[in-house]
Amino acid sequence: MASTTSSSRSSSKKLRILLIPFFATSHIEPFTDLALRLAAAANPGATVEATVAVTPANVPIVRSLLERRTHDAAGSEGMPVKIATYPFPAVDGLPRGVENLGKAAPADSWRIDAAAVSDALMHPAQEALVREQSPDALVTDLHFVWNVGVAEELGVPCVRFSVIGAFSSLAMRHLELLASDVAGGDPDPDVVAVVPRFPGPPVRMPRTELPEFLRRKAEVDCSTTNPFYAAQADCFGLAVNTFSDLEQHYCEMNTRQGYVKRAYFLGPVSPRPSPAAVGAGGGGGCTDWLDSKPDRSVVYVCFGSLAPVSDAQLRELALGLEASGRPFLWVVRAEKWTPPEGWEERVRGRGLMVTTWAPQTAILGHQAVGAFVTHCGWNSVLETVAAGVPVMTWPLVFEQFITERLVTEVLGIGERLWPHGAGVRSTSCTEHELVPAEAVARAVTAFMAPGGPGDAARGRVMDLAAKAHAAMAEGGSSRCDLRRLVDDLVEARRAAGGIKSVLAPIENPFHV
Repeated sequence: MASTTSSSRSSSKKLRILLIPFFATSHIEPFTDLALRLAAAANPGATVEATVAVTPANVPIVRSLLERRTHDAAGSEGMPVKIATYPFPAVDGLPRGVENLGKAAPADSWRIDAAAVSDALMHPAQEALVREQSPDALVTDLHFVWNVGVAEELGVPCVRFSVIGAFSSLAMRHLELLASDVAGGDPDPDVVAVVPRFPGPPVRMPRTELPEFLRRKAEVDCSTTNPFYAAQADCFGLAVNTFSDLEQHYCEMNTRQGYVKRAYFLGPVSPRPSPAAVGAGGGGGCTDWLDSKPDRSVVYVCFGSLAPVSDAQLRELALGLEASGRPFLWVVRAEKWTPPEGWEERVRGRGLMVTTWAPQTAILGHQAVGAFVTHCGWNSVLETVAAGVPVMTWPLVFEQFITERLVTEVLGIGERLWPHGAGVRSTSCTEHELVPAEAVARAVTAFMAPGGPGDAARGRVMDLAAKAHAAMAEGGSSRCDLRRLVDDLVEARRAAGGIKSVLAPIENPFHV
């Protein structure tokens, strides 16, 4: 019976791919976009059926994105991508139903991170899901190292998908070589690490701007048995949401250094921004407001869906944007914060504050937007590159300070909002000094001045925008890598033949 089932599946014209993202919107959305790309990929040997697997509380994120992308609200059966679910484990101290970093209180976000990498908490539910789905291939987030072994046991290829660019991922890997020099002790911004064995200009990182896991010596494992990098080497291949012309030297390092067996650079996986989508997507009346502004006059400000910004810092930012005299569209994700008294009246007509969801790719694609104040989350970097909009950088957490170096020092498509030496910046909010309103106003005014640094950066980012669109077009590097990935997975299934293991599934009642 098992061999009959295996044989029929190996000869099927349908390639079933299961994708499992980490518990953050910044991961779930590119995984869903990749699923859509895979489902649309043409291959003479198979059609692709893609399924995104999330925990129940994260289903609305996937469904909402699918509806926006396909303009089909009829439910998952009418969409090109399916949704499957598995249970989020009970975690001490974490309220039931909180299953996304963006929904967790700042003091509890570490609990989601810890659960995600816990073999005891997360492995059983994900393995049950994979066995139940019995896919032909698995695409997993980097956190879930056990999925490489699960896929191997089932006889199917496992591809790890990185939603962070090649530059930042490799920089963190190489910085681990210096972990004993930068970890432990009191925070000292004068301790600077230089990323070793890295191409391009030297990448210097003050200790306070390193991801916190690199600053805790006990948590760093630089040995060759590090399970994260062992899984990277053992898996079928690594896919990255980037394109070769953006990070060419760093993309090439993955295979040249023997870090992975195969590498696929598929980005940007999100669709090209469309100004018309602003009106369709809502966003607090963005359409009419942007339409009323001159070309390239508006400063767009958004710090993503994850890291919180203190009330005190929001106040300084509000006053700085006001003092800059420039038109601005500011997306604020702070439920209880209110602007300074009289501020909304003073900026009325010149500034628009949006407190609901905003269609970022469409906003960036609008001709009125002239600059983007960004936290340097990788999705935002790709979106601003695709739109050809220069940036002012304001990183907050994890790898964002490293990504800032790529943006400002390697690509030259923007500048730091708070200049070197102005104050301490840190991946820990308790160490990060307040950026004063005067600094915000000064930076925005200088960057947006005619013939200023914003214009110089715009020329470079518009060149990259053309390359990004070319990469995703027919015959482009990312389109070819996507097709190569599907071809390789089809060939892997064909080569496996009847070897694919069909084991009794572990019951998983959670599915959509």
